[in-house]
Amino acid sequence: MQARSERTRRRLVCAGARMFDQNGYASASLEQIAEAAGMTKGALYFHFASKERLADAVQEHAQAALADFRQRQRAAGVPPVQALIDLSHALAKMLQGDPVVRAGFRIGDECTGRRPGAAGLRQAWTAEVLRLVAGARKAGDLHEHLAADGPETLLCAVVRGLESLPGAAPGPGRLEDRVAALWAFLLPALVPAPHTARYDVRPLSPRPESRPLPPLSPAAAALPRSGGPPAEAAGGS
Repeated sequence: MQARSERTRRRLVCAGARMFDQNGYASASLEQIAEAAGMTKGALYFHFASKERLADAVQEHAQAALADFRQRQRAAGVPPVQALIDLSHALAKMLQGDPVVRAGFRIGDECTGRRPGAAGLRQAWTAEVLRLVAGARKAGDLHEHLAADGPETLLCAVVRGLESLPGAAPGPGRLEDRVAALWAFLLPALVPAPHTARYDVRPLSPRPESRPLPPLSPAAAALPRSGGPPAEAAGGS
């Protein structure tokens, strides 16, 4: 019975995420969400007392995707600069293919200042960027001449910009290739030239096995690399 209830909750979270993503938090109605889930409104209320509670659940699942990714990166001992590259690829992939993550960001955009904790998802991603940049500074992996807060400001802006990248078309090529090209441009500005070859700007490959609950998104896993040229193309000399 508990497993069935959890499946139903996840079904409602997915349906809610799709409606929040498509229509926005304010315009998405509980009737729409229940219909998208193939359930009655009464069944929805059994699991979520209000639209606010359902939106909170969507954000919690979106944050679980980040937490899962972060845990895997730490367990694998990925160095901070590489983790920043991988983080941007993971976020771009989730924003492209996971309505739960997209909805989590949209809820934050629409509800910040009106609902406590609404911006928690973006704050969590920003905090992870700042943690990784601090780790890279401590490890001596960044240019010594970089001004304080310069890389932090740049990379937080990059993460913020990734939210619009899946729907934009700045040039030909796949999204993951455009993110790799972005890092090929950024790396020489962040790390000494002899060190750029340490890092792999390529996207993460799909994980062969499925993941249990949570998170909803399979895109959050830290994954082995796909084939392609090594990272020397990122500006090493």
